[in-house]
Amino acid sequence: MIEQNFGSSLTVGVEEELWILDAETLELAPAVAKIVAGAEGRNLPGVLKTELHAAVVELASGVSDSADEAIDRQLELRRAAIEIAEANGLRVAAAGSHPTSVPEEQEIAGKERYRDFVEYAGPSARRQGVSGLHVHVGMPDADTCFRVMETVLPWLPLVLALSANSPYLAGRETGMLSTRAEVLGLLPRRGAPPAFRDYAGWEAFVERLTATGLAKDYTSFWWDIRLHPRFGTLELRAPDQPTSPERTAAFVRLLCDLCAWALEAPPRPFDPAERGVYEQNRWAASRFGPHGKLIHPDRNEALTVAELAGELQVPLHGLDPTTCEADLQLEIGRAHGLHAVCAWLVTRSIP
Repeated sequence: MIEQNFGSSLTVGVEEELWILDAETLELAPAVAKIVAGAEGRNLPGVLKTELHAAVVELASGVSDSADEAIDRQLELRRAAIEIAEANGLRVAAAGSHPTSVPEEQEIAGKERYRDFVEYAGPSARRQGVSGLHVHVGMPDADTCFRVMETVLPWLPLVLALSANSPYLAGRETGMLSTRAEVLGLLPRRGAPPAFRDYAGWEAFVERLTATGLAKDYTSFWWDIRLHPRFGTLELRAPDQPTSPERTAAFVRLLCDLCAWALEAPPRPFDPAERGVYEQNRWAASRFGPHGKLIHPDRNEALTVAELAGELQVPLHGLDPTTCEADLQLEIGRAHGLHAVCAWLVTRSIP
């Protein structure tokens, strides 16, 4: 049995993954140890910690009672990371990918679990030069958490489309507005989780794979949404990392509202074929961002992203369903080059 700590409904925790840049070149700098060390002794509402690559710092808020409180804490963490970076001749930038970085050439953070991951996944691990926004929402119990996951899941490609913010990788336009989603697809256990009837089925599957030794625990399942029983949360992992702090706030509120709506909604019928619809929509969101068409979760109809967003049962909190930050990156890059994009990312990331 997997340890459970459910019981706190709609508490919120936020994780952002930010790039660490050299202040002059704006290329990636493997300096996460300096950022983490600079946070020691500060009275912060969360932690700054390492991620897979040494040029990424994760900002993880503590548990908050509301989305607004979590957003305030995340803003404070961003300000601290920027201040520490500047004191060390560095800069911080938020985006789904770094425009010029070649991921395979980036230094891996010096933790055993990252080295083990790279040894197992090989080039598919080293290519993970991408960053996302993760939001944890507290759930009352395991069965409810599973039901909310299945209710929210069909709408996550819409969230991905709105959040698309990784049009560049390794110094070129990729043709995908969310390159991050495509890169994550290289991993084992990615995209939507398999279709299970209930929490017990989910748990049995996770325990089966961990028993083989191929996965350490359920955090080695890199799905777009996953149950986190030890935290007592549902972890929503679909969005690209926003650059603007205001957009991070909007996506935190949107995802929390989706979970609150799903708590009151009836269970969705069990239909494993819907995972095929999810994969189609996820690909379209990755390719076109808000400019493509997505299949409606409940109808045999493809709608524009703006049309589908209009059918959400929750507000968009100021998000424009006709554009995304990838559009802005491409506009700047085509007019002024990728160094200008990097400089824009640094400035736009400041709260």
